[in-house]
Amino acid sequence: MFINHTNHLSENWSDVQLREAGKYGTIVDIPFPDIDPELDGREVAQLANQKAEEIIAMKPDAVLCQGEFTYTFCLVQILKARGIRVMAACSRRVTQEYTDENRNTRRVSVFEFVRFREY
Repeated sequence: MFINHTNHLSENWSDVQLREAGKYGTIVDIPFPDIDPELDGREVAQLANQKAEEIIAMKPDAVLCQGEFTYTFCLVQILKARGIRVMAACSRRVTQEYTDENRNTRRVSVFEFVRFREY
């Protein structure tokens, strides 16, 4: 099983990313929590511990974990300590710049998935 614990549902992934994740097994989305910026470190750690127990119980082969930095850091540490492979998605940013009809300069960035990298 490959758990996707991010803000990006796997149904919106590219074929390349789906194929790479599929090498680990069935893809299961566990949405990333909305982390209140008012929480202190202890409260963030509590959330990470709760989610870790849920994930560990599922016995995944790998977990993609990306999002709010302090929660991610805490959760990755917990999962790795339990012997679970934790990944980050690595992408290439392709940026196009153009001038619109009002002569405003616009930039559009597209992130092209390249690979998963283990924490």
